[in-house]
Amino acid sequence: MPFPETTRLALPILQELHATGGSDQVKYLYARLVSYFPQLVPEDLDACTNAGRNRWRMLVQRAGKELEAVGELKRERTRWLLTARGQKRVETEAVQFTPTNHVTPASQTLTHKEAQRMLIEIGQWLGHYAQMEFERYDVVWRASQTSPRLSHVFEVQISGSVDSALTRLKHAYEQQRSNLFLVIADERDQRFAGKRMAGAFHEIWSAVTVIGTGELQRLHTALAQQQALLSHLMTE
Repeated sequence: MPFPETTRLALPILQELHATGGSDQVKYLYARLVSYFPQLVPEDLDACTNAGRNRWRMLVQRAGKELEAVGELKRERTRWLLTARGQKRVETEAVQFTPTNHVTPASQTLTHKEAQRMLIEIGQWLGHYAQMEFERYDVVWRASQTSPRLSHVFEVQISGSVDSALTRLKHAYEQQRSNLFLVIADERDQRFAGKRMAGAFHEIWSAVTVIGTGELQRLHTALAQQQALLSHLMTE
């Protein structure tokens, strides 16, 4: 199978770096970038030149060199860093969504922070240790404060790049097999996320639960009305 052009690698590289906080070791990028090109097979990834150099890694390096030449990337020995220009490109390329007629007025007014707060409170009511903005994730739940495993990872994507959110969820799944949740604004976002998970993010297709903001609000309201009962149920 022919390899993609280096120009097609440019944005995925920038998105991956953006999703991991602006920098990452290039050895990890080699593997993560493969998911953007599902047409590649193991034989392609193992292919080498006559000199013994891996063709896929050479392609990624060439794409990185081109990004560095236009000031969107800085390459160090083993780590690549997103520059301000690269960050701006990611933000410019991000898919922006507008509410549709299917969204209720309550969902339209829900902000990113409000959704995070609801997830924190729901997690606490259900007996989890919940944190906001933990490492690169919007909200995480753990069994306890000392538990090393992130049992639930949430990304809130009311506007902006769905790909960035899915990249972070994919990372959580690869690292700890966390339960993954994507909070989206409306049905249009849900359809787009579904298409992306069927393609570049097919590995986490069955692991991600998509929650609409309306569903989140209804769940939060229902649980808020039963806090006393929940506290008794959660008592051992």
